[in-house]
Amino acid sequence: MTTSAETRTLELPREHAEPGTDPLETLARQLLTEIGEDPDRSGLRDTPARFARWWREFTQYDPGQVETVFPLHTVGQLVTVSDIHVWSLCEHHLLPFSCTLTIAYRPASHVLGLSKFARIAHRHAHRLQIQERLVHDIASEITAVTGSPDVAVIGKGEHLCMSMRGIRTPAVMTSSAFTGIFEDFGPARDEVVSAAGGPR
Repeated sequence: MTTSAETRTLELPREHAEPGTDPLETLARQLLTEIGEDPDRSGLRDTPARFARWWREFTQYDPGQVETVFPLHTVGQLVTVSDIHVWSLCEHHLLPFSCTLTIAYRPASHVLGLSKFARIAHRHAHRLQIQERLVHDIASEITAVTGSPDVAVIGKGEHLCMSMRGIRTPAVMTSSAFTGIFEDFGPARDEVVSAAGGPR
């Protein structure tokens, strides 16, 4: 586990391009044509612009300040935040997946502001991802921001690339990242796994 999260930024230029010149709008029109639709019919006329706007809104998400920490007043206490819901995009099929996250850590010298857990989670979800890397990226940033080597992230995801294509069967995938005290099958790990609602 590294102590700094890798940053991958997807640059989608020309947000304010003239109508008909935006490359994302052009791609959307080509897609509609390839699947046998008429991009100029009334129901689809504004779809390419909406498509371009959505891609930029999602991938250029700004989580705001994520490094707000406060002095630690207790020692040895575990902090767990559960039921953080995020959406991401499977990098293999460009289809969405939803993920419910449980994040836990043992503060070293500072505690992280409560909203920052969700902000960090959303920052790493708003890009092309796989769930296994998502939990790793979140754990790495929690370590980088708090200085704590003891971090656990558990994600439970439902992937449209499985439920609406291929085998077409809904299922829940669980992935996890454990560092420090959470690497051992002990009380700390039991506590966070229980908070996530699953067996060890």
